[in-house]
Amino acid sequence: MPATVKCPTCATQVEWIPENRFRPFCSERCKNIDLGAWSSESYTIAADMPPDPLEDGDLPTH
Repeated sequence: MPATVKCPTCATQVEWIPENRFRPFCSERCKNIDLGAWSSESYTIAADMPPDPLEDGDLPTH
């Protein structure tokens, strides 16, 4: 029996098989909804900001 996962967009159970060309999504529609959310910046990945070299008062030397 193939493994199943939940579609990240609609939570429908999806078989994880090579024939499912949209996996982990259940359909092209759900895949495009997810892509649209990333492109509109609805989804973000948290990251630490790099230190600002000018914060400590030193100017960069060239």
